[in-house]
Amino acid sequence: QVRLVESGGGLVQAGGSLRLSCAGSGRALIRYSMGWFRQAPGKERDFVAGIRFISSRSGDRTYYTDSVKDRFTISRDNAKNTVYLQMNSLKPEDTAVYYCAATANNYADYRAVNDYDFWGQGTQVTVSS
Repeated sequence: QVRLVESGGGLVQAGGSLRLSCAGSGRALIRYSMGWFRQAPGKERDFVAGIRFISSRSGDRTYYTDSVKDRFTISRDNAKNTVYLQMNSLKPEDTAVYYCAATANNYADYRAVNDYDFWGQGTQVTVSS
């Protein structure tokens, strides 16, 4: 069983930055493919970014939805058992509750909400114009 706790959300002006953290407990997160999702009021939960361990030689592979490419960066610190989402050049349309998620299936569809086994409680990100 994996427990995930997000932090780092808040209120920021457009153009600003935030770094979200997802701290894991119970299992080492390196065993899991991790994803960040977001859900705005009245909308579905959407994929934002993902990270998947490929091999010791290749390291991790990262994935992004088009709207956040070149602005957001997903990474992980295995020593801290934490996954991060660095968000730069934030826009009002980035406003949402952000969730991290984990799946033990490295062949899962990293964009699919239903393919993840464990979820955090979410952290609110609000970007003012």
